[in-house]
Amino acid sequence: MIKRSGFSAVLAVCVFTSQVTIAADFRIGVQEDADVLDPHRARTTVGRMVFTSLCDKLVDVTDKLEIAPQLASSWSWSADNKRLTFKLRTDVQFHDGTKFDATAVKANLSRALTLPDSQRKGELGSIDRVEVTDPSTVVLSLKQPDATLLAQLSDRAGMMLSPATFNSEDVGRKPICSGPYRFVERVQNDRIVLEKFADYRDAKDYQYDRVIFRPIPDSTVRLANLRAGDLELVERLNPSDAEAVKVDKSLKFLVLSGLGFQNIVINVGSGPRADGPLGKDKLVRQAFQAAIGRDVINEVIGHGHYNPAQHPFPPASPYFDKQYQVTTRDVAKAKALLAQAKQPEVAFELSFGNTTITASLAEMIQAMAGEAGFKISLRPMEFSAMLAEMQKGNFQASLSGWSGRIDPDGNIHQFVTCKGTQNDSKYCNPDVDRLLNEARLTPDVEARKSLYNQALGILQSELPIIYTYYSPLIYAVSNRIVDFKPYPDGMIRLRGVHPTK
Repeated sequence: MIKRSGFSAVLAVCVFTSQVTIAADFRIGVQEDADVLDPHRARTTVGRMVFTSLCDKLVDVTDKLEIAPQLASSWSWSADNKRLTFKLRTDVQFHDGTKFDATAVKANLSRALTLPDSQRKGELGSIDRVEVTDPSTVVLSLKQPDATLLAQLSDRAGMMLSPATFNSEDVGRKPICSGPYRFVERVQNDRIVLEKFADYRDAKDYQYDRVIFRPIPDSTVRLANLRAGDLELVERLNPSDAEAVKVDKSLKFLVLSGLGFQNIVINVGSGPRADGPLGKDKLVRQAFQAAIGRDVINEVIGHGHYNPAQHPFPPASPYFDKQYQVTTRDVAKAKALLAQAKQPEVAFELSFGNTTITASLAEMIQAMAGEAGFKISLRPMEFSAMLAEMQKGNFQASLSGWSGRIDPDGNIHQFVTCKGTQNDSKYCNPDVDRLLNEARLTPDVEARKSLYNQALGILQSELPIIYTYYSPLIYAVSNRIVDFKPYPDGMIRLRGVHPTK
């Protein structure tokens, strides 16, 4: 178990002091810090939140999860679904004053496809070439039809940076985009500050002069800051605080089903740390899964808000399939599987982002698995640092998560295909690759569902990833603000949000 020092207890009752702020600051308490502020290389949920105010995309997502215009005013497909033509807005400029046009789109997509450490390569892998027809028209020619592409372009793959910055070392430290807010400063693990971009085409719809993201891993401290007036909004509210927020007349409690999930990523093929029984034997992984009570996690940590998950498609998705029922905790079965694997006791390290909720989750998993014969040591880390270690293969198992995408491909393909850009476990099965690649070719829901179910059948046996629960979107919001609306994709949109008059 983790031993917490008295310092944590002191933090729990303290409120961060801050400089005097103007009334037009919108301050958001986030669970962890963002990673690199480059949409082509970034991985974190908080990074996506920052980018939502900073970087416009070719297309956006509505609160009904429909694709909507943003930098592109319209789009059309060819009859064979292998050419996607975008007509672009002509009233957009980047924060450095340079003009957004079709050439900028081509430069961004080319960078996302060729940058050595790009996380977007798999998302855009169907693109064969990008053609500029005129300054306001760009055509994407595809290697094969891709039913996922528009959805991918509604997120980081479709975000546009100023091409004038591409040769600068500052591109991920001082990003220049074309969104309603421009980058001002970042102090690691303390704040990311954006200010309103006066030349934004819809500037009148954004009422706050600055947006400030404050990483506060301790959920008690986040909420204390909100109550003290030092924040306007807290994301990923601890479910244990939900009832207290509901009865607090100075706050609003908002909860919405999201698209994402929390999971345990197991290193099955990335370097020497994959060589233990957990990484090498699927029977050991099956035993580990059998030892975990997802219903217990939901009851004790989630207070009924953490819907147990068996696979990456949430119940609201048309791709959710009831044939994969949530595994019920069975210690006797776990012990029998370990005996079958000739591994009655298995030791491994579980790393996790050191926040209030994930620390509690790690401790609960450690205790439950311990009853079956697993000896788990816990490794708390700063979240971005943990992701970097996972990419290097320097882990055995990690608590991680995904904020979810509107197309099911975004919840599975890049994590389990052999060359998936976020396949940290380095799992590789040609049959899974074939099924998931085929699912990209057709827009037919039933055909895709059949392919996903076949892939899930393999993955449920081999378990490179064990899913724990579907992530709800839980916010506490100050009554000083009006018209904040949560979106199922988890992004914080500030259009139309304004202070109480």
